[in-house]
Amino acid sequence: MSKKIHEFNDIIRKLRKELFGKGPERIHTVIMDNMVISTLYGNLTPTEKFIAQTPEGKEMVHAARTRMIQDVYDKAPPAGMEELIGAKFVHLFSDIKLQDDIAISVFLFDRSIEDTGGESNGSR
Repeated sequence: MSKKIHEFNDIIRKLRKELFGKGPERIHTVIMDNMVISTLYGNLTPTEKFIAQTPEGKEMVHAARTRMIQDVYDKAPPAGMEELIGAKFVHLFSDIKLQDDIAISVFLFDRSIEDTGGESNGSR
């Protein structure tokens, strides 16, 4: 795994741990053109899993894990992200499949990103 992807995964994990009390257990990240695409596994806390047992709870957890994280990134990208990537962050697209505890995040940047080490097989 490239050093850039490993450091990018660490930034994602740290921010989500600060926001939700738990970061993803595993992240698989690839860089393609002007996008960094991350698949995040094992995101939910035990409390979120409990809350998501009802339709209303599912909506609440889904909103927190998608819209809330997008709002955070809309205000400002995490410290060090743009410097690491070498491009200006533009937008985050994010979704989560609660029943499988898998999330996807697509980070859009203002220009093509070069990754000198290839793709990641996951960060643990």
